[in-house]
Amino acid sequence: MQRVLVVGHDRRPLMPCRPSRARELLGAGKAAVLRRYPFTIILKQATGDAVQPVAFKIDPGSRTTGVALVADFKHGKEVVWAAEIEHRCWAIREKLLRRHALRRGRRSRNCRYREHRNWNRRLCKGWLAPSLWSRIFNTVTWLSRLRKWTHISSMSLESVKFDTQKMQNPEISGVEYKQGELAGYEIREYLLEKWDRECAYCGKMNVPLQVEHMRPRSRGGSGRVGNLTLACQPCNQKKGNKTAAEFGHSRLQDKASESLSNAGAMNATRWALFEKLKQAGLSIECGTGGRTKFNRTHLGLPKTHWIDAACVGQSGASVRVSSVTPLHISSKGHGRRQRCSVNAFGFPKQHAPRIKESRGWRTGDIAIACVPRGMYTGTFTGRVIIRHKHASFDVGKARVHHKHLCKIHKADGYDYGVN
Repeated sequence: MQRVLVVGHDRRPLMPCRPSRARELLGAGKAAVLRRYPFTIILKQATGDAVQPVAFKIDPGSRTTGVALVADFKHGKEVVWAAEIEHRCWAIREKLLRRHALRRGRRSRNCRYREHRNWNRRLCKGWLAPSLWSRIFNTVTWLSRLRKWTHISSMSLESVKFDTQKMQNPEISGVEYKQGELAGYEIREYLLEKWDRECAYCGKMNVPLQVEHMRPRSRGGSGRVGNLTLACQPCNQKKGNKTAAEFGHSRLQDKASESLSNAGAMNATRWALFEKLKQAGLSIECGTGGRTKFNRTHLGLPKTHWIDAACVGQSGASVRVSSVTPLHISSKGHGRRQRCSVNAFGFPKQHAPRIKESRGWRTGDIAIACVPRGMYTGTFTGRVIIRHKHASFDVGKARVHHKHLCKIHKADGYDYGVN
């Protein structure tokens, strides 16, 4: 069960409590709501309870990162809080590419614009693209936030998706795994990521998949990863002793030689994330994706980002999950810096003043709108968007007067929901 975060009257983080206990404290007036997302209460009186430490576990992802708080109770380790952080890295990349195209087009048209920088400049050591840094900063931000509301004593991080030390060759594009307990899990995790968790021949998903050789071993095919793919049982039996080209799928070999963009992004950021987390001064346990899947499979848990986070490392071999509803966190940023909108040719077409605050409201605030009459009659919740200096703001797809709004969460660069 997803627990409620608790802090003492002096803002000291305490052990998360059950929702029923939080309702009792709020009903008796012994606590107040400190924060809506994540739901946190603050006690009004001092308590002598000992602070029980919890572990902050991370499963980094290219698009979504899973995080979980795991506490060690008498009956074993249990997930007390979980969330999935959705990154905006691809939106950042698209905006940077659009800006690059506009600036390059202006230079080629000899417009009044600044010249390009020198070509002989060097990138600083450890340089990463802004889209990659956004993944790191989102994770570090939520670590620092959760440390304010929970006593975190240790961390577990999935540092690599595939353990190259369990491979004969360091190349990830063509490798043969050594025999071992985790060898099969490492190679299956790689193939699932490579082939999008679907049959390479018929495209079926959510069915049992088998490791299949594009060139069969009986015809000289090897067990290298470049010769492996995924297939459902009917397609695997139907293919038989044929090669992938003879079976009508000659392009599979080209896809097998393609690089993994998502895995490449994670490999580029794994050490930067590790160094940022190490600055927190906590002990860090590192694990691989194969170990995570090994733990999750033996515990009989489904495949989700936050469950993978709970199963990271050696400490995730005996974790218990009981009806936890994770908090879905979407990174939205803090607005844009563009001063005007441009047309398809890169010329300004309208002024876009930077309006973020009006009448005590700020763009990104989460509010409840109670509209008594009119086109948008009803009660609904959404993020406030301030477009003009007027009394009405956009909440979702509705335009609501500010007197019908009730603020429940201040803008902090993220949007929240429940999966």
